[in-house]
Amino acid sequence: MTTYADPHLKIFSLSGNRPLAEKIAASIGIELSSIDIARFSDGEIKINIEESVRGDNVYIIQSTSAPVNDNLMELMILIDALRRASANTINVVIPYYGYARQDRKARSREPISAKLVANMLEMVGATRVLVLDLHAAQIQGFFDIPVDHMAGAAKLADYLLTSGIADDNTIVVSPDHGGVTRARTLAELLGSTEPIAIIDKRRPKANVAQIMNIIGDVKGKRAIMIDDMIDTGGTITQGAQKLKDEGAAEVYVVATHAVFSGKAVENLQNSVFEQVIVTDSIDLPAEKMFPKLVQVTVSDLIGEAITRINENRAVSPLFKTRFRSTL
Repeated sequence: MTTYADPHLKIFSLSGNRPLAEKIAASIGIELSSIDIARFSDGEIKINIEESVRGDNVYIIQSTSAPVNDNLMELMILIDALRRASANTINVVIPYYGYARQDRKARSREPISAKLVANMLEMVGATRVLVLDLHAAQIQGFFDIPVDHMAGAAKLADYLLTSGIADDNTIVVSPDHGGVTRARTLAELLGSTEPIAIIDKRRPKANVAQIMNIIGDVKGKRAIMIDDMIDTGGTITQGAQKLKDEGAAEVYVVATHAVFSGKAVENLQNSVFEQVIVTDSIDLPAEKMFPKLVQVTVSDLIGEAITRINENRAVSPLFKTRFRSTL
């Protein structure tokens, strides 16, 4: 492993996604810094930083996936400890931002929990946030500190091209009208000359969708659906079946965040998808693995972003092209 030269760059991993944190540190060329995470008998979280961080630029890797509240509280406690230990900067790397789906008031008297989380991170002492594929891009504006919003499509496009899935007969499909920008970004990264297709659907209630029709010609094509996350898998599998009914030769799905709650594993494995391609932004236990699943690591993408931030170099070049794997 090539050793990174700056001794003032330190990376800490909390419980949310330790395997990803280890790969990020390896891609940069440093070891994870030492930290002890324990619990009191009543469940309270206790964190001890086991090395000096005075004057250091610290990066915390923590996906606020399930258990969301525990992982979020861990993050707050460590930020507070680092601030009190005189760290120079406290950079929070959140591969999966929990509560991101609560980004607006859909009904009266509802909270905007994504904004609340942003307020909490700033209040406790975070100086910068690095996130991956927010559910709603406007969440970036909820912060008054710098936010770097990375796109998992850069790594997903690389996998699709190197594996040969993406070719001249490929069409990118958005699972709803809200995902059109994401689908166009993937199509551009793939160099596709085909117009994207859109699944037009009506959602009567949360996690339930009735597929209406397909906007675009998918007959005989290899369809690649893209979404920011897969939760129960019900909506996305309905969309895949509709694409097959409309004549698509094969259907794949790519998504950054594998939330996989409820019957997601069963739904996806029994679907018409050839492959379900996700990143490792969320650490998946063995029981959530299944034969159709492919995981693409975002560790080198995040590692390059951390290096650029630490060296005061532009991060924007990472948004423009597919990011080729180095691990």
